[in-house]
Amino acid sequence: MDLFTPWQRVDELRRLIEHHNRLYYQDDRPEITDAEYDALFRELLALEEKHPELVIPSSPTQRVGGSPLERFSQVVHRLPMLSLENAMVEADIIEFDQRVKRFLGLVADPVIEYVCEPKMDGLAVELVYEKGVLTGGSTRGDGVTGEDVTANLRTVRDIPLKLNTAEPPELFEVRGEVFLPLEPFRRFNAEREEAGEQPFANPRNAAAGSIRQLDPRIAAKRPLAFFCYAPGVVSGHGFLAQSQFLKAVQRWGIPVNPLARKVHGVAEVVAYYREMMRDRETLPYEIDGVVVKVDPFAMQAELGEKSRSPRWAIAWKFPPRQAETVVEAIMPSVGRTGVITPVAQLRPVEVSGVIVSRATLHNWEELEKKDIRVGDTVIIERAGDVIPAVVRVIVEKRTGVEQPLPVPEFCPECGSRVVKIPDEVAVRCLGLSCPAQIRESIIHFASRRAMDIEGLGDKYIEQLLSLGLVRSVADIYRLTRDDFDRFERMGDKLAENLLAAIDKSKRCDLGRLVFALGIRHVGEHTAALLAQAFGSIENLAKATEAELMAIREVGPQVARSIAGFFGEPANQAVLTALFSAGVTPAAQEKKTGGRFTGLTFVFTGSLSRFTRDEAKRMVEAEGGHAAGSVSKKTSYVVAGEEAGSKLDKARELGVPVLTEDEFLEMVGGEG
Repeated sequence: MDLFTPWQRVDELRRLIEHHNRLYYQDDRPEITDAEYDALFRELLALEEKHPELVIPSSPTQRVGGSPLERFSQVVHRLPMLSLENAMVEADIIEFDQRVKRFLGLVADPVIEYVCEPKMDGLAVELVYEKGVLTGGSTRGDGVTGEDVTANLRTVRDIPLKLNTAEPPELFEVRGEVFLPLEPFRRFNAEREEAGEQPFANPRNAAAGSIRQLDPRIAAKRPLAFFCYAPGVVSGHGFLAQSQFLKAVQRWGIPVNPLARKVHGVAEVVAYYREMMRDRETLPYEIDGVVVKVDPFAMQAELGEKSRSPRWAIAWKFPPRQAETVVEAIMPSVGRTGVITPVAQLRPVEVSGVIVSRATLHNWEELEKKDIRVGDTVIIERAGDVIPAVVRVIVEKRTGVEQPLPVPEFCPECGSRVVKIPDEVAVRCLGLSCPAQIRESIIHFASRRAMDIEGLGDKYIEQLLSLGLVRSVADIYRLTRDDFDRFERMGDKLAENLLAAIDKSKRCDLGRLVFALGIRHVGEHTAALLAQAFGSIENLAKATEAELMAIREVGPQVARSIAGFFGEPANQAVLTALFSAGVTPAAQEKKTGGRFTGLTFVFTGSLSRFTRDEAKRMVEAEGGHAAGSVSKKTSYVVAGEEAGSKLDKARELGVPVLTEDEFLEMVGGEG
């Protein structure tokens, strides 16, 4: 006779698995072996398959990832996820402390209690728990609106699907950082390179790329972690301070950085920062500074927020990591638009956990200005831990054999004569058949921000070009299974996945395709505006310069570039080939029936719920117009703190005045 009914055993298994998850992923003190854990998991999986009526969203088995999504839906945060003001030196922190005291009217110069936390270098997200169960998760986005990535966040082992408390808040929002620890990041990058895929530049990019996967099964395979750092909206439970909040969520099973610490006064803040700077290299994850927060929530509420950041917190950034190395060569590199830039080939050196062997020199004027020569000993840094750059030459280490590199007269790839465009620092190759431009344009076309062809990295594109299988971006869509048999180290599964990714990219957003085409001066934002304004590639291709310039943020230079691109017969042929191959971007209609159609908004004062750029995007997304000055034609003025002459003008003209909350109600209302 069984001791448990199926539902009792399922409940017991879930409790055991979550208990061991916490011990393994958060406390780093496992009590059972991997084999024993796997046995528990398999038993639960078998019971749920046999009794599907017992499956619930918070079950550990639901972390494995569901079906791929077509696109992410948008989520408006109940409270904006503001960015933090930066401090770069100790004097900035002392000034922050004095500013807090002045704003609170504390004249006796008391000691303020702060909470200091390592500033994680990951992806900011928000989790939503209702009655203790994880029901939603989103990215920070622009602070007001993020992307719904619930399915991917459910796969992160650190994130509990159910809070470990008998009395959870009715609604509980927590903010935190998803990140990839350093050792798993190195293994993950090695596996990508082994598979011929482009490695991620840093752990932050890897974490962000994982969470923004449309297929949750991909995110589930990546060793992501999570630390909570702040509450959002909380209903049914009160917290008095940041330190109390962190202790509570940790008891409930949500991981918190164990290095977070309550300190007393600015001197202890400085000591904490120095400690983190000292220990930074020994941590198993990337941090890029320290976050300092006023501890009592009552003080935080009194201090409030500015337009972009809270007054009660600041991020004290670490200086960029630097290293000394030698310039072994300076190579001209040709980009997708023909710009030739100098790139330093360096003696390999480790900077922030990454072996660096190349650094950008930006342009030839910069090269001459810094007087960087082949053979020079230089200081390099990863500012923001991104593309390394040469900071300066150690002139005293010169021996006299170092050689400057002159500006090239001919393209190193195709031999065409290079030109210097007036009013530009760029040196450019104008060769129409330049192989480097073709290569870089295909890499750009397939990249995540463009057509997002998963798995089609630089190495495979190099092979496609060397085998003569691809001569333009349209040729990607003519590839067959037999073509990949000619590749080095390309297995059946990898080939099938790559063909599936290529096929999936055919059904893209119009804005992505416009960006992917690589039109000079057209970035992601401009591409999205063009897609919304013209609705189809056909309409965009027929647009005159005057019609293009009618779009806000498209000036004469951009309009000329767009019109010139679509007027080029070679580009027309590529577009025809793309459409023939089945690329069908989703048509986008310009929103003319939005709730703000025909309305003009003016924003004034210090905005606390959103930035001016965010407000402008919200208005334009609903068909309205955001203006810079008040007139009789103004429909509404939205006034923040310390609103001045624009508010006076609105009252004088009888223009309706809204608070930020009233404006957000209009944005979110049914209209």
